[in-house]
Formats: sequence, structure tokens, C-alpha cells
Amino acid sequence: MTATDTTADETRARVSTLDRATADRLAATEYARFGDLLAGLDADQWRAPTVCPGWDVRAVAAHCLGMAVMIATTPEMVRQNVKAAVRSKRRGTEFIDELTGLQVEERATMTPAQIAEAYRAVAPRAAASRAGAKNLTRRMTMDGGTGEGTWTMGYLWETILTRDPWMHRVDIADAAGAEMTLSAEHDGVLVDDVVREWAARHGRPFTLELTGPAGGRWEVGTGGPALTDDALEFCRRLSGRAPADGLLATPVPF
Repeated sequence: MTATDTTADETRARVSTLDRATADRLAATEYARFGDLLAGLDADQWRAPTVCPGWDVRAVAAHCLGMAVMIATTPEMVRQNVKAAVRSKRRGTEFIDELTGLQVEERATMTPAQIAEAYRAVAPRAAASRAGAKNLTRRMTMDGGTGEGTWTMGYLWETILTRDPWMHRVDIADAAGAEMTLSAEHDGVLVDDVVREWAARHGRPFTLELTGPAGGRWEVGTGGPALTDDALEFCRRLSGRAPADGLLATPVPF
């Protein structure tokens, strides 16, 4: 990675830096790996508390199922977004909190086995829906949330909607003490994209060494701090899940 990769224009809507083929491959693989993780959990693991406030493994999985269902069809996307927007306006709360809360609430009566089965069933349709989104749709813009400015729908579609289940897969594996499947070809590409966005957001020189199957080495400019961390822990810090200071306190959305 070179210094030229960190150029950022904060006046423009944020776009995905992944090419379409890579984004589609990452989405399909992540949906599959998330479904496989859920299918292998036992009853005690489903009840384990996660780092997400107030959510156990079951709640995290219910949110991820609700998100995949939302992405799979336009009518469901409209329904969930309208209902969450109405709640957000009425209660004076953040839209994203209402959306994710709705997804968990609507699946409160499902058993863990039903959640796992439903996720594996809808995942291919969610991946296909994202892959089939038109360029015009991807160029549309949206409010990225508090402090985020404007995002393109392409950034949401190609980047965030894969980072979200990936980071929640980390949450579930941590909480349940389950093995998390990791590879350079998938997780390493996701982490590399996170590093590049993080570098663009803070715009300062650094050397970064991340360990583990998803890790690597990045260097930008000269005279910056030399940072070493586990690849997953690095992402936990940037997502606000673990303590962070210095350049690591620069947040990246997941």
C-alpha cells in the first residue's frame, strides 16, 4: 500500500473501492460462512452474551437474518425501512437502531434451529439481489449516519453489507468459543479493504503489521507509528468493540 492510496475527498459521497466481481464474491462467501457457523452452534452457545450491548448470540443471528431477508427482495426492504423510519421519528432514536431492533423483535419466536435454517435458505437470494443491483441504484446516495456524511448505495451494497455479517461472525465466534473459518482469500481481502479505508480516513503515515490468516503488512509515508495487532482485534478496535487510541481510534463502519 502506498501513500497515494490514502487520498480522500470528504465532500463527496463515500464509494466502495472494491470491484464488482470481488464484492460479489465476498458477499456470497460471507453469507455461506455465516450460515455454516450458525449451523454448528449448540444450545448453550446460542445463549452466550456477545459484545453487542443487550444481544446474545441468538439476537445477533436474528438481526443478521433480518438484514439478509431485507436485502433479498425490494418489498421487504421497503417494509422494514418504512417501519424503522416511523419508529425512529416517533421515538427520537437512531434509524439504524430501530431497524436492527425490529429485525430481532420480529424473530423473537423463532428457535435457533429455525434461524439457522432460514439464514442458509435466504443467503443465496440476498447475494443474488446485491449482485443484480443496477449501476443507477448504486450511484444513489444516502445518509451514512452520525458523523458519516453521505454514502453511495454502492458503498452500502458492496462494502457495508458484507462487513456487517463478517464482524458479527467474529462476535458470535468470540462469544460462543466457536472456531471461525478464516482465509487470506476471503477474510484477508475484507481486512485489507478496512485498512485502506482506515488509512484514507486518518490520512497520516504509518506502518501496520496484522497477524493471523487475515493479516498482512501495510506502509504509508514515513515517520509514522509502527503498529502491530491481530487482524481481528484491529477490526474490533476500529468498530468500537475494543479499546483503541492514537490512529486506531479512527473509526471505520462495519
